[in-house]
Amino acid sequence: MDGLLIGVDIGTSSVKAVLLGADGARLDAYGAAYPTRRPMPGQLEQDPQDWLAHVTAALTRFAAHPLAGRVAAIGVTSQVNTHVFCDSNLAPLLPGITWADGRAAGEAAVLDARLDTDAKVAALGAPIPIDASHALARMAWVRAQMPDVWTRSAHVLLPKDFVIARLTGQVQADPISAVGLVGTDHAYAAAVLDLLDGAGARLAPLADPLAVVGPVAPGQPFSGVPVICGTMDAWASMFGVGVAAEGQVMNLCGTSDVLGLISDRHVPTPGVITFPPWRGIRLHAAPTQAGGAALAWLAGVLDAPPEALAELAAGAPITAHSPLFLPHLEGERAPLWDSATRGTFAGLSGRAGRAEMVAAVLEGVAFSARMALEAVEASGQRRATRIHIGGGGAASDVWRQIRANAFGRPLSRMGAAEPGALGAAVMAGVGAGLIPDLVAAVGQLVTESSETLPDAGARALADDRFALFQRLYRDARPVNAALSGVGGG
Repeated sequence: MDGLLIGVDIGTSSVKAVLLGADGARLDAYGAAYPTRRPMPGQLEQDPQDWLAHVTAALTRFAAHPLAGRVAAIGVTSQVNTHVFCDSNLAPLLPGITWADGRAAGEAAVLDARLDTDAKVAALGAPIPIDASHALARMAWVRAQMPDVWTRSAHVLLPKDFVIARLTGQVQADPISAVGLVGTDHAYAAAVLDLLDGAGARLAPLADPLAVVGPVAPGQPFSGVPVICGTMDAWASMFGVGVAAEGQVMNLCGTSDVLGLISDRHVPTPGVITFPPWRGIRLHAAPTQAGGAALAWLAGVLDAPPEALAELAAGAPITAHSPLFLPHLEGERAPLWDSATRGTFAGLSGRAGRAEMVAAVLEGVAFSARMALEAVEASGQRRATRIHIGGGGAASDVWRQIRANAFGRPLSRMGAAEPGALGAAVMAGVGAGLIPDLVAAVGQLVTESSETLPDAGARALADDRFALFQRLYRDARPVNAALSGVGGG
C-alpha cells in the first residue's frame, strides 16, 4: 500500500479524524466536540450542520499536510440510530434525533407489538426489537407529530450518510448500519418496512460497506478522492481495536459501551443484535445506553473533569459493602432494552464520598458491560478468552482494572486513541483496493499498547456484587418505571 488514508468518525459527542501513512503511522489528527441539546425530557438532538462543519474542517486541515496529494481514499463512520430528516436538496428539516432519544417509545411499542419473535427472526435473522431508537419508530413519531415535515422528507439518513451525501452528491447507506431494517440477504426486510407507509421511499439505497460511493465533489478539500460507504461506528471501531477474526471479542468504551463477538454460530438471544454475515464476519453485538456518559453525568454533578474523576476511584477500593450503581440514566439498551429503568445508587452510607460514588459508577458501567458480554456469548455460543478494548473509557488504568475484574478476562488495550476513525481508515484501505482484506488491514494498521489482567481476589468479589447488581435492577425497576414516566411495562 503506497497511498495515505483518511478515517472520519462522527461520534456521539465529537468528530474525530486521522490521517494515516501506509504503515498505519498517525500523520495527523483532528478532534472537535459539538453539543447535544435536550429540548424536552427524553429528547436529545444534534445539529447536522455541526457534523458537516467539523468533517470539512478536518479535511481542510489534512489538505495542508505536505503528503496530502498521496491520499488515496476517505472512510467515514458514525453513530448509528441517529437520524436526520432531509428534503430533496439534502437540507435538514429537523435537528438530528440521536440514538439516546426516547421520544418515539410509544410509537415503537405499537410497531414492535405487530411483529412477534418468530416474525422478527424470519425477517431479520434475529429477534431485534423495535425500540425508541429504531428508524421506523422515529418516522412514525414525525409523521404523527409533524406531518408537514414528514411530507417534505425525501431522505432519512444516518450522520455518515448525510455527510457523505453532502461531500459526494450521492445518497447511499449500508446494510450493516440499517439495524432492524435489513434481513440476512442484506436487503431491506419488507415485513418491517410494511409496518409504516412511506418508510421505504425515504430510506437510502443500500451499498456494500466497502463500496465507493463516489469522489469528493469539486470545490471541497480532496476533490476527486474516492469516499467509501463505510458502516456504523461499532463495526468500524471493532476493526480499530484489532478485531476482525472468528472468536474475537471487543469492548468499545465511549459515550456508551458496546460489546461484540465474531462467531459463525448463532442462537437467537433476546437483547442481542446479530448482524447478517458479511465477508465472513457474523457479529453479535450488544450496545448499552451509558458508559462514559454515566461518568460525564457524575462529573457534572461534582463539577470535576471526567478524565480526572476516574482516577479518584483508586482511593476507594471496592469492597463487599461499597455502594452499587445502576447506570441507567436514560434507560438501558442491550441486553435489557428497557426505556423505563433509571439510574440508581444503592447501599449509600454516611461514609460515602466523591471517591466512593465514582468507584460505584465505574463498577456499574462495568457490570452493565458484563451483562452485554454474557448476552453476546450466549448468542454466539463462544466464551471470550481475551477482550480487545478501546475508546475513551479504556484510557483509565483504574477503570480498565475494574472492567477486567468484572469480566474475569484479560484485556488488550489497543494503541489508537480514535478506534472509530482508525477503523474507518481500515475500511477505506480495503475498499480502495490498497489492502487485500480486513484481517490484513487490521494487522497492518492496528497495534496493541497494553494488557490488563483480572485480580483473582477482586474477581470473586465482582461475581458476588454482579449478582447483587442484577437483583438491584429487578427489584428497583417498578419504582424506577413509575418515576420515569415511561411506564412500568
